[in-house]
Amino acid sequence: MASQGTILVTGGCGYIGSFTTLELILAGYDVIIVDNLTNSSEESLNRIELLSGKKPKFYNVDVTDGPALNNVFSNHPEITGVIHFAALKAVGESVEKPLEYYRVNVGGSITLLQAMENHDVKTIVFSSSATVYGDATKHNLIPIPETCPLGPTNPYGNTKLAIELVIRDQCVARKGMTGALLRYFNPAGAHPSGIMGEDPQGVPYNLLPLLAQVATGKREKLQVFGTDYDSHDGTAIRDYIHVIDLAKGHIAALKYLKDHPDTGCREWNLGTGKGSTVFDMIKAFSKSVGRDLPYEIKPRRAGDVLDLTAKPNKANEELGWKAEKTLESACDDLWKWASNNPQGYRQQPPQELLAMLDKYTM
Repeated sequence: MASQGTILVTGGCGYIGSFTTLELILAGYDVIIVDNLTNSSEESLNRIELLSGKKPKFYNVDVTDGPALNNVFSNHPEITGVIHFAALKAVGESVEKPLEYYRVNVGGSITLLQAMENHDVKTIVFSSSATVYGDATKHNLIPIPETCPLGPTNPYGNTKLAIELVIRDQCVARKGMTGALLRYFNPAGAHPSGIMGEDPQGVPYNLLPLLAQVATGKREKLQVFGTDYDSHDGTAIRDYIHVIDLAKGHIAALKYLKDHPDTGCREWNLGTGKGSTVFDMIKAFSKSVGRDLPYEIKPRRAGDVLDLTAKPNKANEELGWKAEKTLESACDDLWKWASNNPQGYRQQPPQELLAMLDKYTM
């Protein structure tokens, strides 16, 4: 198959970045990754190779390091576009360290856009977030359309919105520049082979990785923050999307920008359109594990909102993309990954999983 182009993926060793890299390779792209490995593992490159037959080129580069980034572009004049994941991503931590979040997320994005301009690369797909909407229930807009007023409720969300604005302005300023702002909801799951998944360094901040740690005995119980929300069981509602569906959304956005070079900058929600409460998720994951998982109820956290469910119609219609995998498969795939890889990427995958790889690499 002729190459579809060469894509630079920032943060490509992380959870969503590694899955998107895998899907890019399977779709015929060449991939170059830059990642500083603060919350990711170089081992993900080996897993990508096991599943795709190709190992992406890798540079241990921080996205805030202008000279090093420019060097990567200089070494690879064949780069045709960028998918930008590299960022700090914990809502709670962003409240404690706002300056660091602005320095890395906003500063790093500006450094990247400057390097793109220096090397005449005009296509960017940005990993934004549903947090840019803040509390959409205030506007009676659930599920959330892209037209919902924006109003993040924490510094992490503020950095994502700031980067969106910078990319928009750059697409206006630079003739022929195109940008896709992908606002995604809650990524979940792992590769169905069980050899690739999320491997958070330190304490995970998302519900499913925390549940996986409870199931594997790394954590005594899950903490459920708030049972006084206006939902069917009192817990907060989120839209959980399988990470492979999410990764494919980036490929669809890249293709759209290539086919519509006069697009400028556009935004798309990537979600399933179905909301699940925290208790729904505990139930679904407990079913995959085969036993009830313990939890304790805590007060609400500051900055948390009742409902973040996507209205994904725009991506369905314009990108021809749709989330296809079920919540059950996200839970089953996550459990296959977590139960077989208790040390994540700090161990080799079990032989019995490697023996069944053919099933997933046809």
